[in-house]
Amino acid sequence: MRARELRKTSTDAETILWFRLRNRQLLDLKFRRQRPIGKYVADFACLEIGLVIELDGGQHLDQIAYDAKRTEEMKQLGFETLRFWDHEVLQETDAVMERIRQFAETLTPTLSRKREREQDRENQT
Repeated sequence: MRARELRKTSTDAETILWFRLRNRQLLDLKFRRQRPIGKYVADFACLEIGLVIELDGGQHLDQIAYDAKRTEEMKQLGFETLRFWDHEVLQETDAVMERIRQFAETLTPTLSRKREREQDRENQT
């Protein structure tokens, strides 16, 4: 499974952000790492509020159109996407966490189990 492989090869920025997100330091929300959503694997996802967090390294400068399409397709599946550059997470971790917190507060919580079941069905097809 690709998501499992990605979890084993996390970048430094992903490791730092995951440490902060997994300890529920953010609005007591549960995030998942390398979560399949549709045909993509999100770096981090909170199913409860429909939030995807993507971390971008230098390679993303060459794939702006791909990232925009990916963001739009995730939006169609009910997920809002926040993007951060790796260097932002590495150098301004607290500011990144605050931005995530502020954005998360604007999203309406949904029934997480229902959303998770829907995602599991989509990933099985």
